[in-house]
Amino acid sequence: MVGRGAGRRIERAGLDLTVHDVRVQQVVWGLVGFGVTAAWGLVRTLGGGGAVLGHLLVSLVAFVAGVLARDTWLTSQVRARERRILAEFPTVAELLALSVAAGESPVGALDRVVKRCGGELSRDLGRVLAGIRTGDPVGAAFDSLAATTGVPVVARFAQGVAVAVERGTPLADVLHAQAADVREAAR
Repeated sequence: MVGRGAGRRIERAGLDLTVHDVRVQQVVWGLVGFGVTAAWGLVRTLGGGGAVLGHLLVSLVAFVAGVLARDTWLTSQVRARERRILAEFPTVAELLALSVAAGESPVGALDRVVKRCGGELSRDLGRVLAGIRTGDPVGAAFDSLAATTGVPVVARFAQGVAVAVERGTPLADVLHAQAADVREAAR
C-alpha cells in the first residue's frame, strides 16, 4: 500500500491525484490481479486440476502484487519526472541568468522563462510565479519550491535564488554557476 509520504510522492510525480485516488487505483489493480488469477483457478479447478485452497492463495498473492505494482509504478513516475527536470534544469537556469543579466527583474525573468519553456521544471516555476503574483514574497515562493521538490539540484537552485533575492546579491552569477554545476555533474 502507499505508505507514509504518499502525498509527497504524488506531488513529486506531478500527478493531479489525491492520496485517496491512488489508494483506489491500488485496490483496483489488486482486484484485477485477484480476478484474473481467480478466473484461472476456477477454470483449472472445474477442469479437475488443482486444489481450491491453493488457487485462493494464489489469488490473494495476486491481489497483493497488484497493490504493490501500483505503488512501484508511482515510484517510477516520480523518478521519470525527476529525470526530465534534471535534463531541463541547465537550460532553464541559463535562460533565467541571461534574462536577469539583460536587466530584467527576477519575476520578469521567471515570467519570460515560464512562457518560453514547456517542461516539468517550468511548470513548477509557473507555480512559483503564481505564488508570487498572489502575494508571496519571492524568497518564500522559492523556499516553498525547495521544500517540495525531490531533486536536490533544484532545491539548491531555489534556495540560492531565495537567498540572492533576499540579500540583493547578483542573481545572474548564482544562476550561471548553478547551471554550470549541473552540466558538470551530468558529465
